[in-house]
Amino acid sequence: MQAPPGRSVTSKVLALLDAFSPAAPALTLTELARRADLPLPTASRRVAELVAWGALERGDDGRYRIGLRLWEVGSLAPRGLRLRELALPIMEDLYEVTHENVQLAVRQDLELVFIERIAGRHAVPVLTRVGGRFALHATGVGLVLLACAPTEVQEQVLAAPLERYTELTITDPRRLRRRLAEVRRLGYAVSDRQVTLDALSVAAPIRAADGTVVAAISLVVAHDRADPVALAPLVQAAGRAISRALGTAYGPQG
Repeated sequence: MQAPPGRSVTSKVLALLDAFSPAAPALTLTELARRADLPLPTASRRVAELVAWGALERGDDGRYRIGLRLWEVGSLAPRGLRLRELALPIMEDLYEVTHENVQLAVRQDLELVFIERIAGRHAVPVLTRVGGRFALHATGVGLVLLACAPTEVQEQVLAAPLERYTELTITDPRRLRRRLAEVRRLGYAVSDRQVTLDALSVAAPIRAADGTVVAAISLVVAHDRADPVALAPLVQAAGRAISRALGTAYGPQG
C-alpha cells in the first residue's frame, strides 16, 4: 500500500494519532498502519518515534495506546486548562445543590468538546466523556454554543445533515433555527430526550469579559424528574459566576 503523494512527516504522525478513538483506544501496529493509510515500514518508524517521545505507549499485549506525554501537552490548551480551573469550584457547587450531572463544553469548529464533567452518583447515565466530541444540534450545551456562534457557523451546521439520536432529535433545519432563536431569547437551552430517551439537559452560556460566549455549562437529569423551569436559574447563575471568574482572570479583551 502506497501513501498518497505529498504527505509530510507531520501529516503521517497526525494520521497515526488520529487513528485512535473511544471505540479503539488500543491498536496493533498493523491496525495503526491501516487506519492511517500508511505502509507498514513507515508506520513502524513513526510509531517508534512517538513511543520514544511519550506520545504513545506499548502495552504488554503489543498494542499501542495514547501516552501520558500527549495528555500533558494537551492539558496546556488555554481554553481547556484555565477554564476548567476557574469553572470547577462553581461546577462542584452546582453539583452539591442538585446531585446531578454537571458538564462543561466549548465549541471546536462544527462540534463541541467536553472539557470537564462531574457525574452524579445516582444521576442518569450520560454518553459524554471529558475530551469527547459531540454534535452541536442535540445537547443542551451544544444548542447554547450553536445559538451564540457566528452566523457562518450556524449556517454550515444547518446546511449539513443533522444526525438523529432519538425520535425527538431536531433534524429539521427550520425547527432548529427557531430553537436557536428561542435559546438566544431565553438565555438558556433545554434538550429534552434528544440524545437519549431518559435524559434532559438544561444549559447556559459562559461569556468572556467582552461578552463573547466561550463555553457552556449544563445539568443533565433524568427526564421523569426534570423541571427545566426550576433548573434554568441554577444553571444560569453558575454560568454567570464562571463568566465573572473569567473576567476577573483575563479582564476586558483588547
